[in-house]
Amino acid sequence: MQLIESHKVPALEKSIRLQDYGIGIFSTNLTKSGLKKAIKKGLVFVDGKIATTALYIIGNETIEFFQSEENRKEFDFDLKVLFEDDILAVIYKPAGILVSGNSFATIDNALFQNIKKSTQTDAVKPRPVHRLDYPTSGLLLIGKTNSSIIALNKLFENKEIQKTYHAVSIGKMESQGTIKLPIDDKKSLTHFKVLKTVTSERFGFLNLVKLSPKTGRKHQLRKHLASLGNPILGDKEYYLDNLILNGKGLYLHASTLEFVHPFTKENICVSENLPKKFKKIFPH
Repeated sequence: MQLIESHKVPALEKSIRLQDYGIGIFSTNLTKSGLKKAIKKGLVFVDGKIATTALYIIGNETIEFFQSEENRKEFDFDLKVLFEDDILAVIYKPAGILVSGNSFATIDNALFQNIKKSTQTDAVKPRPVHRLDYPTSGLLLIGKTNSSIIALNKLFENKEIQKTYHAVSIGKMESQGTIKLPIDDKKSLTHFKVLKTVTSERFGFLNLVKLSPKTGRKHQLRKHLASLGNPILGDKEYYLDNLILNGKGLYLHASTLEFVHPFTKENICVSENLPKKFKKIFPH
């Protein structure tokens, strides 16, 4: 068996059955029935002992969730690893692949063969700590221990991870600015700067745009650029009529991640070059 995740129970006012307490404590988000099945299969341990469905949690226990080796999904897919230590990693996600989910062909299922297992006592199955859309390429941060996953999630919550994206947008636009359009009634903020512009027979103008999101709403960059009337080239959800590019994918790339390592306190800055399709439009 392989340890997937562990959880330290805080002090509790009253005891609670494990199969009720355990819902939602792991990032795998086990349902009540899923947790019950895992307990019955002997995959859940409390303080180092195999748990039962009759067990009550009283506080301060350590709950561990394991995965049986035969059930482990491994997607045979080579990933480019740009940074790795015993705690975390940064990998490159190509466009056109899911980060995680019910599909077999996901980054999550390809990590086991591409990332070295941590030697730390709380080592878990390497796991992405944020998401990139299916059509977006770029940098993805991976946690390799239970404590690193918690710490990295906290960095994201506190907006202490700086992300830079590059996109190709359609149409004439201002050289730089800030977009504050709320998304799903939540505050959203993106800074943009046009780095290059070329003329296009079909699209009028195409721009290489540097994007610095300060919030992390779903489809934020795509919605924000579309709100200016400058949608991202290849976007089939947020577009202008008659200006959809088919067959080339979305021209959106997560190019840089910068953060202070939560354990070594080293400043980590990882960048990845623009994909070839960007360079065909902007060769220099």
